[in-house]
This record gives sequence, structure tokens and C-alpha cells, in this order.
Amino acid sequence: MKTMTLLALATALPSMALAESHMEAGGGALSYGERPFYLIDAMEDGALKDKLMSCQGQTPARSAFSIAHRGAALMLPEHTRQSYVAGARQGAGIVECDVTFTADKELVCRHAQNDLATTTNILVSDLAGKCTTPFTAAAGEEDASAECRTSDLTLAEFRELKPKMDASNAKATTAEEFQGGTAPWRTELYVPGAEVMTHAESIALIDSLGADFTPELKSASVEMPYDGFSQGDYAQKMIDEYKDAGIDPSRVWAQSFNLDDIKYWIENEPEFGAQAVYLDDRYEAEDDDEGLIDANDPATFKPTMQELADMGVNYIAPPMWMLVTTDEAGEIVPSAYAEEAKAAGLEIITWTLERSGPLAEGGGWYFQSVEQAIDDDGDTYAMLDALAQKVGVKGVFSDWPATVTYYANCMGL
Repeated sequence: MKTMTLLALATALPSMALAESHMEAGGGALSYGERPFYLIDAMEDGALKDKLMSCQGQTPARSAFSIAHRGAALMLPEHTRQSYVAGARQGAGIVECDVTFTADKELVCRHAQNDLATTTNILVSDLAGKCTTPFTAAAGEEDASAECRTSDLTLAEFRELKPKMDASNAKATTAEEFQGGTAPWRTELYVPGAEVMTHAESIALIDSLGADFTPELKSASVEMPYDGFSQGDYAQKMIDEYKDAGIDPSRVWAQSFNLDDIKYWIENEPEFGAQAVYLDDRYEAEDDDEGLIDANDPATFKPTMQELADMGVNYIAPPMWMLVTTDEAGEIVPSAYAEEAKAAGLEIITWTLERSGPLAEGGGWYFQSVEQAIDDDGDTYAMLDALAQKVGVKGVFSDWPATVTYYANCMGL
């Protein structure tokens, strides 16, 4: 990822030097804000806290170890211009646009093709009638529901939408009530004025901010091929938009949960395929090529890490909890998954820090394998340090990139 030299990567991929020089050239003023220091103050006394406190006077610098997950989605509507700008201002060296498509096959930034009901105002707009499944009020034991897809809209119609924090009110009896539900540890303070973006617009914006790119090709909610638009066409179109913009492949980490997409890029766009990131969801999903796995039992790995490497996969990205476990002393240590990936020579990226909310009760889904070691928000840095120093990850997605940027700068990553 841009200094994704990210340690030893510059020697493995010489083109990374070009990306690093771009990062140094772009950007503007960076700021950590208050959150990293809030988390440091919450830490237990010890060597890590002392080290992080010693860096409080440092000047923020952009780091490719810090990846803006949907922008800065902890407090700004995800996949908006404002969220991407905030992520870059917090020093993220790489910014993520999740990529899906509209009815007229134009690529736009959304976490899922069918998330418009919870991430935009579509249900209270003139476009509500276009939704795949209209709003249904809560009744008895049944929660309120709706499904609205980008493929329900043309690009022109998509541009009419107003983003909001990703949330819904399950007990809503009206579409207006359904707009609520934002978690109390997030905020709606920065919603007004937020703007949706096309994928091409995100490329131009992120480039202007001095950051690099990690687009994720999202699974379609519609049946593929869609009106003659095949999965291969979809995967190719995403790459073509970087080529059309003149972006060097060394600055792009194309992602997908679909292993076939990764193999497509490796075969058809080898310069981009060399940095394609296999997002690993084998904790819950399986098909003929991928099996359910236990992160601490290599015998369950299908494909094995070596088989992935033999396919040409260079980067793998599981959720944080798959990479760590606890030892008999209750310390966070690498999982068998992490050890096998490293043994096969795979570079590891992980997701998602600061998406769980307050950590006082063990951290929830993203921290599930180390719950006994997680007591409060200060353990955000304990987890991050274990991922960086013990697992050796090359980048961490975060909903508030400043936290990771501060750590990376302090530790010289």
C-alpha cells in the first residue's frame, strides 16, 4: 500500500517506489484530532502506552498502513465525498470505495448494491417507488423492512439521493421513522451536505488528496449476467476506470470476496492482479472452490494458503479476529491462520478497527477470538499492536483512520 513498501514490500514489488513518492507529494495538512489521545489515556499503564504517549508531539504523516474503511465511517456517512476527505485528512494512505453498479451499468460507491434503504434518504424521496421491496412497517413480531438497490436507479437518479449514517429503526411504522436507528456511539452531526459518489469521481478525489486506492468489487444483488453485463465485464470495468484515469497499478489494491474475481485480475490484468486482495469470508461462506474454515485448524483450510499463493494470490484480508487468539496467559497471539498465511508468503491486510463501538464488553464480532483480553477502549491499541508486531499485517482498515495513522507514525511503519 503506498508506503506499502509497508515494510519489506518495496523489494518484492519495485513499482511501489512510485506510489510512495506520490504519497509524499500529495495531501495537504493532516490532523490526528482528539481520538487517538482519548484511546491512549484509556490504556493500562505499560510499555505500549509509554511509547504511544512519547509520540504526542509528532507531526502527522500519511501512512499506507492506515486504510480508510469506507472513508471515516465512524462519524461521517460512508462512501461520501466528505467521508473520503476526512479519512485522507486523518492520514490514511489508502482510501476504500466499495464498487457496485446502477441500472445503466455505471459504477458507484456503496457498501452493497442493496443498501440504499439504510444509507440514503430514498424511502422518503420521490424515488421510493423504484425500490425492489417497498417499505413495510413493523407489526407484531415482524421488524420494519425495505430493500432498495442501486440497480433500481439510473446514475442520474442515484445522484439525487442524500446519504445518511448507515442505520434503520427496526420498530418503525413509517418510512420517516425508518430513517433513524443510528448507534449512540456514532453521530449524525456530519450528515447535512454529504454527497454520493461514482467510482470514477472517487478516483479523481482520492488522487487529489494524495492517497491511494483499494476498491472492492461488491457481489451483485441482481442475477449475473445483468442485461448482458457479465461478472467478467464488471471486474474489468472497475479496473478500466483506473486505466482511463491514468492511475499506476502500483497504487491500486483491488479487492473481492469472490476468489474468481481475484483470479480474473491475475489472468487478465496482471499488473493489477499482482496487488489484488482476496477478502476472506470463509468463516461463514463456502462454495465448490472455498470451504468453511476454523482459523486455528489448518486442516480445514480450503484452499490452503499455499494453494492460494500458487494461484498467484499475493494479498489476503480476513477480519481481525481470524488472525489472533489468546494464549494460556491471556495474551493476544497469532492464530494458526496468520502463521499459515505468513509461511506461504502471503501479505496480510485486515478489517475493521473501530467498527465495534465501545469495547467495555469484549469488543463484539471483530474481537470475538480475543474477548477475554478486551476490557475497554484502550484495548483498541492492544489489538492494533498485536496485529502489527506479532502478526505482521501490512495494513489495517479503520472507521476512524487517525487512530491507525498515529500508531503507524509512532512505530515507524
